[in-house]
Amino acid sequence: MPNFRGSILLIMLACLLAACAGRPGPELLNETTASAPGAKVVTVYVATTRQRDQDGRFTSDRSRALNYARFRISIPPEHKPGNIEWPTSTPDPQKNFVTVEQRQLDRATFQSEVSRSRGGKPPGLGVFVHGYNTNFTEAVFRIAQMAADANVDAVPILFAWPSEGSVGGYVSDKEAVTFSRDQLAALLTMLAAKRTQGPIAVVGHSMGGWLTTEAVRQLRIGGKDAVIRRLQVILAAPDIDVDVFGSQVAAIGPLDPPMTVLVSHDDVALKVSELLATSRQRVGRLDVTDPRVEEATRKANVQIVDISAVKTSDSFKHDRFVALAAYYPKFSETGADNSGAGLRQAGAFVFNTVGATLSSPFLLAGKIMEGP
Repeated sequence: MPNFRGSILLIMLACLLAACAGRPGPELLNETTASAPGAKVVTVYVATTRQRDQDGRFTSDRSRALNYARFRISIPPEHKPGNIEWPTSTPDPQKNFVTVEQRQLDRATFQSEVSRSRGGKPPGLGVFVHGYNTNFTEAVFRIAQMAADANVDAVPILFAWPSEGSVGGYVSDKEAVTFSRDQLAALLTMLAAKRTQGPIAVVGHSMGGWLTTEAVRQLRIGGKDAVIRRLQVILAAPDIDVDVFGSQVAAIGPLDPPMTVLVSHDDVALKVSELLATSRQRVGRLDVTDPRVEEATRKANVQIVDISAVKTSDSFKHDRFVALAAYYPKFSETGADNSGAGLRQAGAFVFNTVGATLSSPFLLAGKIMEGP
């Protein structure tokens, strides 16, 4: 059996390596002349534990101090929700995501700009914490895509930890997220101290979900309850051991609104993670139809949402969450469905792409609603 498991793991890793061929490099963050007519320009703010090289580019080297930047990303007129239209040669603003501006910022300027009133009102804030095997360019363009698709009046902020951006960097990435816990907690504390509108949405993907949960745990242990009250925590396909997550949630305590966890039972990337962890189940693959999951989530005041019905172009079914951005305004409402299950209700649910609603599989005799 060990040899069989090892063979399967090698095959899956080989597929991952093939899928990562031709990935975008830092040159795509170089400024272009202008966006195309009809393009949408998204301003992305960055707080990162990555170091800059001599050319000012962020690398996978680690920085104890947070570094800050601002990028303006142009989204092409024919952009399809959930996609990043990557250039295959010279970037074309009419067809591709392009960078129209990038600026290094100091801490004071970053603080001032993200909290600046917009339309006479304090802004909403959304923080995205990317996952394993993600390079800096991919992280910047991903948050720009989600901000454009969500079309909400909130400031997108990327927390970029120093991922190696390689399949073989799993262990190094795990160390890098551990290294970045204090800095993410410090960023959230800074944002919560500013005059902004409503909760601060924090979305942690994959290994970034572990980092997000650890940072919130650290805030609770440090007595930063006022900061935690500002947070709306969403974990997408979290690469977290189930037992570790239980320990984290116990330390954090109930959140209002409840912590939301987006899961997919067929997530291939998390299957690989489970094999690497000698079959220890990951939170991102929990079965919401299991009565034990329902009971545990209600006791912990956590909301588990199965998003397996959401279509994905990712062959490893690990990035389904990016397509949810277009549904976000309705998905995040209290009472988003007929049973009143919005982000303020704990339990186990299934996301139904028809009408963008949450439905309890236990209220539906255990039958999962399927998308179109």
